[in-house]
Amino acid sequence: MAGPPPVTGILETCLYVEDIGRSRDFYRDVIGLSVMSDEERIVTFDVAPGQVLILFKRGATTKPIPVGKGIIPPHDGSGELHFALAISAEGYAPWKAYLAEQGIPVEGEVEWPKGGKSLYFRDPDGLLVELATPGLWNNY
Repeated sequence: MAGPPPVTGILETCLYVEDIGRSRDFYRDVIGLSVMSDEERIVTFDVAPGQVLILFKRGATTKPIPVGKGIIPPHDGSGELHFALAISAEGYAPWKAYLAEQGIPVEGEVEWPKGGKSLYFRDPDGLLVELATPGLWNNY
């Protein structure tokens, strides 16, 4: 084999939260994501075709989890983690206004050299959420 087979995308982004219900409500009601599954230790959201945001209850996945015909190895996370959601350029100002209406402070804004813009704010667990327009990366 001349190299690894191709990767076709990032399927899941996983966040670890203290209060699964509070975080589910935030991402569903404030961010507007559709819930795909809702359980005591995990909530999954449909972000876009082929893209899933997963909220895990912090500490609830530190042991192997039997699923189907296999086992998911242990995993967990903590700290001031960061992830970004893609928005349109036209959506930047409406998102900024919407966050203000919701009482969610914008911690930072960046105008990127390629023309994109980013808004940064915190979710209920203090995780850094970024809303980014095209022009951030060479491929976005």
